[in-house]
Amino acid sequence: MTVATDDLTETIDRIVAAHAGVAGPLLPILHAVQDALGYVPPASVPHIAEALHLSRAEVHGVISFYHYFRTHPAGRHVVQICRAEACQAVHCADTEAAARRALGVEYGATSADGRFTLEPVYCLGNCAAGPSAMVGDRLYGRVTPDRLEEILAEWSRAR
Repeated sequence: MTVATDDLTETIDRIVAAHAGVAGPLLPILHAVQDALGYVPPASVPHIAEALHLSRAEVHGVISFYHYFRTHPAGRHVVQICRAEACQAVHCADTEAAARRALGVEYGATSADGRFTLEPVYCLGNCAAGPSAMVGDRLYGRVTPDRLEEILAEWSRAR
């Protein structure tokens, strides 16, 4: 979803106002923007920076540092494949390859039908049940390539 400039300004103003008085408000504001819009539009950076008396570079630096934040709209469902050491030890590379093959995209891209965005993540906190994946807000453990294809098919049908 792309956001018109007036709507974006309104949304940012509302979110910044809701975080007035919060110590260290940048991360909570960025999370709120992404929750509201699905991403942090680059056009929001100057507005957020001005509201918080920060430089644009400081705001951009935080956005680009954390893998959670995206600067473009995602597909309807975000597929995250854990790449942390515990998942690597149980062959998450096979699951990654299956995800790229099934969706027809590389990390950071959205499938042609706009249904799925594929993202790497560096820990889902499910280390004992790796390899792990998350689709939307649902966490899956012991995700083999075959199981991943089943999960994606389920999300394609049901949602």
